[in-house]
Amino acid sequence: MQQIKAYGVSSADQALGPLQISRRDLGSNDVAIDIVFCGVCHSDIHQVRNEWGNSIYPMVPGHEIVGKVTALGAGVKRLKVGDKVGVGCLVDSCRECPDCKDNLEQFCSKPIFTYNCLEKDNKTIAQGGYSTKIVVHQDFVLSIPNNLPLDKTAPLLCAGITTYSPLRHWNAGLGKRVAIIGLGGLGHMAVKIAHAMKAEVTVLTRTLDKKEDAKRLGADDVFATSDPKTFEKLSRHFDLIINTVSVKLDWGEYLGLLKRDGSMVLLGVPSDAPQLHAFPLIMARRSLAGSLIGGIKETQEMLDFCGKNKITADIELIPIGKINEAFERVIKADVKYRFVIDIASLK
Repeated sequence: MQQIKAYGVSSADQALGPLQISRRDLGSNDVAIDIVFCGVCHSDIHQVRNEWGNSIYPMVPGHEIVGKVTALGAGVKRLKVGDKVGVGCLVDSCRECPDCKDNLEQFCSKPIFTYNCLEKDNKTIAQGGYSTKIVVHQDFVLSIPNNLPLDKTAPLLCAGITTYSPLRHWNAGLGKRVAIIGLGGLGHMAVKIAHAMKAEVTVLTRTLDKKEDAKRLGADDVFATSDPKTFEKLSRHFDLIINTVSVKLDWGEYLGLLKRDGSMVLLGVPSDAPQLHAFPLIMARRSLAGSLIGGIKETQEMLDFCGKNKITADIELIPIGKINEAFERVIKADVKYRFVIDIASLK
């Protein structure tokens, strides 16, 4: 076991601070990675503060990890020392269930998440990327395209795949009208990716304050949802709506913006459960669905797609010492559009 520097908490009421954690010795199929950057996801805040009620302490968050390979187990053949690699929300799974066999490890009944989870021995706490090093099974290590800068690529490991997966699954592309609800960490990635897929992209946001930004990111149009005329003008307009926000909305009102057979996909989790009448679904054979990150195969596909299309996140790079301030700013939506930690500040 190797002792390394990290940043985390020992209880829900603590601010993040320095911790020492252990990483396992290199196994035959393991990859040792020096972490260079780690993105900050809103789910880090939920889990650090036990807002979902399932937190395990001590906790080192972070599942948008990029770095360089420093050592390889004897069984690792596809990577070499010095390679640029990433680790997302998963570091293992059961490998045996139908979901795993379909390359959909995110739906495995026994997933091993990058942090706030027990490893396969059912006793070691998995710890995340707010740390200097990590050891991961080769099957869950992703290759980063050489043309993508590591700092701006880190958020692709969560925000990128979380938006790419539903856009791909619901066939966003040429001739499709796609609406993105919200222009935050997830929403700005959804706009970039949907645009690269050649869909017609509309951003639905509470006000028009971010209109210029939305257009810069690739939106064809922007509408304010605070204006009731928006819902009249866009009635039965979209093939697909990607809802990236975690606030309570009138889902029925938004479903009315879909064409017949259109789908609205939920990515955020509101703290209050919205109620939905059946009529908006029944009257146009619409669907309300959800999506969760992506499997390893699809995540690699997303990274390759982003490399081909030169897509990265818009970020604000911070030292680890500013992480508690960054958490508060994320809650206030005071970032354009994703914080990324420079792990050199922890060494």
